[in-house]
Amino acid sequence: MNTAAEFIRDISIWAVPTIFAIIAHEVMHGVVARWLGDDTAARAGRLTLNPVSHIDPFGTIILPAFLLFLRLPVFGYAKPVPVNFSRLRNGRTGMIEVAAAGPLTNLALAIASAVALRILMPLQAGPGPHPIALPLFDMMDASVIINVMLAVFNLLPLLPLDGGRVIAGLLPLPAARVFARLEPYGFLILLLLLYTNSITAVIDPVINAIARILL
Repeated sequence: MNTAAEFIRDISIWAVPTIFAIIAHEVMHGVVARWLGDDTAARAGRLTLNPVSHIDPFGTIILPAFLLFLRLPVFGYAKPVPVNFSRLRNGRTGMIEVAAAGPLTNLALAIASAVALRILMPLQAGPGPHPIALPLFDMMDASVIINVMLAVFNLLPLLPLDGGRVIAGLLPLPAARVFARLEPYGFLILLLLLYTNSITAVIDPVINAIARILL
């Protein structure tokens, strides 16, 4: 277990990149949906980086903090951005594009954070590092990890995750309808897989490989 001081330090480093990663993920779903003809998220006031519009108390704050405290893989979620898939210009292809926008945004943020790390490295190294460089360096390091985790986790082929939406868009329509019937049970299936470490065994090697490349 962490000491209280270590936990507070971890929270201070991880909180900003975690919340930003989760919110940017959701906002980009709505942005791409608007590009494709559905302005539902825009009319709901959800195309903003203001955390107040997106924070889910459990998914955005309590769950990530709890996982961080237990030294488990950190992930979370914001309130889902509303999307009316029937209004998208490209039909099922549009659904794939909207779903993929979230994980791709997280991958882009991970790459940008890795670039920032390299820019900060000269300031962080040496006998007298810049006082702002070290916390920023740690924050960008955390940003790489959390964004890779969110991207890989959300690409799992399980509804209601983004990977499930992509699979539903790629399947022939009859198979997609059968697959969609599993969505009400998706969260329970996800919890079961997490409890048995089945997901961790699959995604950990992928997360570690991408993080090693970027870091």
